[in-house]
Amino acid sequence: MLEHADQVVRHVQIDGRDVAYCVVGAGPPLVIGGWWCSHLVLNWQDPAFRDYVSRLARHHTVIRYDQPGRGASEPDVAPPTDLEHETAVVLGLFDELGLERADMLGASSGGGVAAAFAAAHPVRVSHLVLYGAFAHGEEIAPASARQTMLEAVASHWGLGSRLLADVFVPGASSAERDQFAAFQRRSARREQARDALAATYQLDVRDALSRIKVPTTVLHRRDDRAVPFALGVDVAKRVMHASFVALEGENHFPWLGDASGVADATLRGLGHHVPTRPPAPGPESLTDRERQVLELVAEGLTDAQIGEHLVLSPHTVHRHVSNARVKLGVRSRAAAAAAVRDD
Repeated sequence: MLEHADQVVRHVQIDGRDVAYCVVGAGPPLVIGGWWCSHLVLNWQDPAFRDYVSRLARHHTVIRYDQPGRGASEPDVAPPTDLEHETAVVLGLFDELGLERADMLGASSGGGVAAAFAAAHPVRVSHLVLYGAFAHGEEIAPASARQTMLEAVASHWGLGSRLLADVFVPGASSAERDQFAAFQRRSARREQARDALAATYQLDVRDALSRIKVPTTVLHRRDDRAVPFALGVDVAKRVMHASFVALEGENHFPWLGDASGVADATLRGLGHHVPTRPPAPGPESLTDRERQVLELVAEGLTDAQIGEHLVLSPHTVHRHVSNARVKLGVRSRAAAAAAVRDD
């Protein structure tokens, strides 16, 4: 086993293939499938990711896993090739861990796997939450854009990973996009990434969504650039009696941006009473440092330039901007800067 902080990665054999999983927290089980280039160890090393999962783990025993051949699972194994094989992995994990029934959270392409599992095994799922999900992968982007991305990943994984970073973390600084691009390359080889992306574009759970009978909540950020908001609305319409919650923000990953808001909405979807946070308090709630950063944003400086001016890391500058946006209740850094100037 491999330890990192309070997480322990263990391995089980499912249909003769290695599956890495980890368990944190306490309470009723919550199974979370893998997202793009998931890696149990590398994800957990990200403070933002760890904080997001830890918030869920205050109420649940959170179980995460990497598909065979991906992430922390044995790399020299062919990953699942279709939805049937992916849901079989989930069923095998439930059985190996003795989970008679559990809640499920499916994010992005993992939403399709969770939806298909809930449709096929309704007695094993208590609540289902789908975040940033879609019904048909072909609708994510036009065919030409999908082909261009596949070719970029297949021919030059360095360039492809950077292009994907621009889509997945649009509000990040250049340094943060570089960091995420490097994470993708550490998580998957070029061939694995190309095949996983192709599988995402081919994913079709329209029929499965129509057969779901478990309580379902669909969450989607309004300005998500990776999976358009309309696709999340479409998912909710396809699930009988599903609840739909529109969230603010442009980041595709739930642990970026207003991660606590996403976690709270997820917990409500899982049946917990989580008080709704009061409206954004306004400019008067900003710290002196946040005001200082926004004033430099208004002058057109980048995170790196602001960091050099204030002797801060670009990551810290980005955090100040993100916190200020939440406090001001605005979507963009430009709007946050304008709010300070108008104050």
